[in-house]
Amino acid sequence: MFNGFSKDGVKLLKDISKNNTKDFFLTQEERYKKEILEPNRAYVKEMGEYLQILTPNLHAEPKVNRSLFKIYRDSRFHLSNPIKERIGIIIWQGSGHRMQSSSFYMHYSAYSYFVSAGIRWFKPPLLKAYREYLQKEEHREALHNILEDLKQKGFNLPEKRYKRYPRNCNSKDSFSYLYLYDAIFAFKEFELDEVFFSKEVLDSNFSIYQELFALEQWVYELTLSL
Repeated sequence: MFNGFSKDGVKLLKDISKNNTKDFFLTQEERYKKEILEPNRAYVKEMGEYLQILTPNLHAEPKVNRSLFKIYRDSRFHLSNPIKERIGIIIWQGSGHRMQSSSFYMHYSAYSYFVSAGIRWFKPPLLKAYREYLQKEEHREALHNILEDLKQKGFNLPEKRYKRYPRNCNSKDSFSYLYLYDAIFAFKEFELDEVFFSKEVLDSNFSIYQELFALEQWVYELTLSL
């Protein structure tokens, strides 16, 4: 049963930030399993049940490399700080790779937590599909309206990645700015509070996911066009 994220798990993240080495982490591995992995697994199981209210065909799999992310960074790209100081959790929809599927996502660090839905980065095949999907005016208009509504509700959006419009795009179209994104998601970020350390975070995050559901579904329908 999920009863909130662990205060000692957050303390462990602070300790890792002060001594980010594999040798140190190996001395803390049991603490990591108990104070981070266990509550994260319970959260995935229960949040997955909540999200079934919104949509079926979800992957809420409380395993590392599924809904949970491994704690070690890829050594090919991170020669220093080999241990992650941010803990990610993802529940995704569809049959594609979890990071290229529409998802309900969160991560937390020693100081804050981040709650979002959508896809946080388009790889080239999905970027191409996204731009083709936007060729239909109804898709552009629907996404624009969703994003405007979320901004009114206090959600943050990603920064536009590109400055040049792709070919076959009318740059004077009212919604042409959408072509400049390389990701579509919206998020809110919070300082760690008593809600985070209680089971109430399930209701709190689910309420956010409900507000994000129209965006998550737009992105899911995009992935079906691949």
